[in-house]
Formats: sequence, C-alpha cells, structure tokens
Amino acid sequence: MEAPSTGARKPPRGIYLLPNLFTTGAMFAGFYAIIAGIGGRYTDAAIAVFVAGILDGLDGRVARLTGTQSEFGVQYDSLSDLVSFGLAPALVLYTWSLSALKTYGSGWGKVGWAAAFIYAACAALRLARFNTQVGVADKRYFQGLASPAAAGLCMSFVWAIESGGLGLSASEMDFVTPVVAVVAGLLMVSRVRYFSFKAWPKSDRVPFIWIPAAMLILVALAVDTPRVLFGITVLYVLSGPVMTLWGLRRKRSERASRGSGRSEG
Repeated sequence: MEAPSTGARKPPRGIYLLPNLFTTGAMFAGFYAIIAGIGGRYTDAAIAVFVAGILDGLDGRVARLTGTQSEFGVQYDSLSDLVSFGLAPALVLYTWSLSALKTYGSGWGKVGWAAAFIYAACAALRLARFNTQVGVADKRYFQGLASPAAAGLCMSFVWAIESGGLGLSASEMDFVTPVVAVVAGLLMVSRVRYFSFKAWPKSDRVPFIWIPAAMLILVALAVDTPRVLFGITVLYVLSGPVMTLWGLRRKRSERASRGSGRSEG
C-alpha cells in the first residue's frame, strides 16, 4: 500500500545557472576590487566595481527574460551586492585616502575608519530594507540611493582623482573623501526617491532624441571616462533630492488648492 500523500511540496532541487553566473561574476569583480585596493591599484579597483555594476544589472534582466527568477537568486544577489557595492568601495576608500587621515592626528584617524564603516553599514541596511520591500514598493522609484549608484559615485571620484585630479590637492582630497563616503552612505538609508529605470522604456520605441543623446554620452565617455562617469553619478545623486523636494512642493500645493476649494464652497 502506498503511503498517503501529505500534500507538502518538496523544495526544488538545484539552482538556475545563467543568472547566478552573472551574480557570481559581479561578486568576483567586487572581491577583485578589494584585492586591487589593498595592492594600491586604485584605478583597477574602481573599474572592477563598475564591471560589478554592469554584471549586477544583467543578472536580474537575464532572470526575468529567461523565467529563471528564484528566492535563492534574490538572496544571493543581495549578498553579492554587499560585497561589491558595500565592502569593496568602503575598503578601497579607506586604503586610498581615509587611512591617511591618521597623519593629522589620532582623532582624524578615527574619522577615517568611521567614515568607511558608516558607508559599509548603510549599504547593508539599504539592501536589507530593499529585500523587505520587494513586491510592495513602487518599481519606478528607489527609496534611498541604490547601492550600485552609491558605489559608482565613490569609485568614479577615486578614478577621476587617480587619472589627473579634480583640482584637489592631496590634503584637500583627504578631507573631502570622508564627506563623500558619509553622504553616499546616508543617502542609501534616506527616504529620498530616485528614478529606478526599471519601468523604462515603456515600449520598444523611444523618441529620436535619445539616439544622438546616447551618441554624445558615448563620445564623452571615450574622451574622458572617469570624469564623465563622475559627472553622471553626481547628477543622478542630486536628482533624488531635487525630485523629492519637487514632489513635496507639488503635494503641498495640491492640499492648499483642495483646502481653498472647500472653504469657497
């Protein structure tokens, strides 16, 4: 006699290979960035984080296109992001500049490692909050700066300085770096809204103006990659507060107009 079925579904065995290969590649790039930073190859470290960002953007899209999304993939991607966009930028910033603050005194040395820790901790908090909001939050927007964008801001700053500077002296750079790290970290855990690009484009067709705009961006990247990347990331980082303030102002005006309408009635 066969045993009665309990009705419990067995968990699927194995994992999907293709999207998790992209996730593993992203984590490898982040790990390589840490090794390169320890070895003093800061430009290589910055480029590796950007490579991790490209691979991280591909794994989710590949999973959706091939129908291979899974809870394992979501959790693995989050852990990979913590390595590539949390620990890697924090450690690269520390070995590159933040550790030099100790030459100004023991107090400044503590500021250096504290800034690196704040960035790494905020990245972990950002990822944990994002995981709890999957399926609930508006996919058009991120609540807080996404960890890949925060890492892009920090690493493009490093890359731009290493490629010739942004007009900062060595001492100025030492004091600007902790500000960049802390601001990027706090923006990750803020309630500032950022456009996610997940709902774009809405169709297969886009306005013609996007073609010459994309061409100009590609030419600019070819001419001066680090500074153009830094400029793009700065504009994106600033877009969040601007969009959030504009949204709050519009809500206030709508409430005021509704209030005046009721009083007139």
